[in-house]
Amino acid sequence: MSTFQNLGLNDDLLQAINDLGFSTPSEVQEKAIPVLLHADTDLVALAQTGTGKTAAFGFPMLQKINVDSRTTQGLILSPTRELCLQITNEMKLYGKYCKGLNVVAIYGGASITEQARDVKRGAQIIVATPGRMKDMISRNLVDISKIEYSVLDEADEMLNMGFKEDITDILSHTPKDKNTWLFSATMPSEVASIAKHFMHQPQEITVGNKNESTNQVSHEYYLVNSRDRYLTLKRLADANPDIFSVVFCRTKRDTQKVAEKLIEDGYNAGALHGDLSQNQRDLVMKAFRNNQIQMLVATDVAARGIDVEDITHVINYQLPDEIETYTHRSGRTGRAGKTGVSMVIVSKSEVRKIKSIERIIKKQFERKTIPNGMEICEVQLMSLANKVHNTEVNHDIDNYLGKINTLFSDTTKDELIKKFFSVEFTRFYNYYQKTPDLNTIESSGSDDKDRGDSTRYFINVGKKDGFDWMSLKDFLREILELGKEDVFKVETKDSFSFFNTENAVKDKVLNFFTDFKYNGRFVNVEVSENRGNSKRRDRKRNGSNRNFKQNDSKNRTERRSTSGKSKPRRSKSNDFAASRPRRSRR
Repeated sequence: MSTFQNLGLNDDLLQAINDLGFSTPSEVQEKAIPVLLHADTDLVALAQTGTGKTAAFGFPMLQKINVDSRTTQGLILSPTRELCLQITNEMKLYGKYCKGLNVVAIYGGASITEQARDVKRGAQIIVATPGRMKDMISRNLVDISKIEYSVLDEADEMLNMGFKEDITDILSHTPKDKNTWLFSATMPSEVASIAKHFMHQPQEITVGNKNESTNQVSHEYYLVNSRDRYLTLKRLADANPDIFSVVFCRTKRDTQKVAEKLIEDGYNAGALHGDLSQNQRDLVMKAFRNNQIQMLVATDVAARGIDVEDITHVINYQLPDEIETYTHRSGRTGRAGKTGVSMVIVSKSEVRKIKSIERIIKKQFERKTIPNGMEICEVQLMSLANKVHNTEVNHDIDNYLGKINTLFSDTTKDELIKKFFSVEFTRFYNYYQKTPDLNTIESSGSDDKDRGDSTRYFINVGKKDGFDWMSLKDFLREILELGKEDVFKVETKDSFSFFNTENAVKDKVLNFFTDFKYNGRFVNVEVSENRGNSKRRDRKRNGSNRNFKQNDSKNRTERRSTSGKSKPRRSKSNDFAASRPRRSRR
């Protein structure tokens, strides 16, 4: 069995490791540390989130820098403020016996003047987010022209967040002969291009297979109607009384909405998304780390950098747009040798994405049934019974036993137990006794089944406008103020798409798009003439779509005639918030 002593670390670092209680190195540490210590080389390390990557690059950097010099020798770039601070704190703990060491965090949302002052005092290692680092370089507040080691941590996350240009600009200010160490959970083409551009014959270390999920996490999915998604979330939470989870939504709006509903229903929940101020984010994360929040509802961007070891479940309330993102989500649980569960709530239209994810993570999902009401009541009852059984007696209660015994003098043991546990059991029983079965039958279709009383539409936006079927569905639901089940059978082509709604909202759809602009051009919607054969219709449209701009005015007039109503023109734009009535604040 390998030990940290065998990896070649010096006594100062080994003493810090002993203080931290680390016993044996993780696989990525065992593979990376000797390579980085004994060779001046570039490195690409692929390993899942939570496998100890910070120590894998942190210990070698601390051992190789000169702490007697005040020159900045190491630069670590990370995607988020939370991860930046986490890495900084860990580097300080690892180097606690390295006298003269100064590790400085540079991130947005804090005083740039104070950060510049800390750097000026002499920072051998800078840990930074790309945006703030680029800002400080442009102001000549940092000098990274002499660094010897650069680390791109969570490289795929940084590129997903749009930091490619910032990273390229930052690294252009560094020496060409430095060593670059790239750590990533997945290896998309963008990460490979960064490695090719900035690294010279890098060694590669892979823990598991590329993009593969850790063995510590089991994967399961629950098939429901879209309208039952929130009810399913509640049942999953109730069926796991000790849940400590991150619930992922695709949009900030859904994240806030789900968190608010959970709080209203009595759950210890909180929201984490990009519209929160930094102070609000800090308060939410502090409450989550202290277990005051059991269900943290988050967007993918906001959750990057969350490093809490005891997360029991990751719940995918909605699947991500990018399949690779699922790897990062599931990596939030099953850390530090513990096991975790990644749950996915899917509608029939999303089942095919489960198959795609399975191919990427090389793990099988288990189809699970949503527990019924009585199963949840039993779980909650036995959870309470176990807590009572394992509770240590507080002997300060002894002074009150006389009064309690008097109160229950005519009550038998069985009756007392029934009364005690009925307090909690009755609450769940009353709620769940008449609730329906939420499970639905799996379908092989690409989207929700077509409904006989529906209308199919043509719309002149598609993949070239940045839409896939899921994002277009969300777009239409948002601007038309429709429910989750009200837009279905969405198909996206290069420059146009199709979708269905119930006949009842046909006039609403056609009237809304009478004069609607998106990114400066009119969006045209009309009833598709051939609902039953989309391929024939697609070919016809592909040939005629180029004529849409010329016929724009004519089409809008025809649609007003089709609707049977004449409405005054409304000015609409792609500012969704402006086109919807504001929701009153709580």
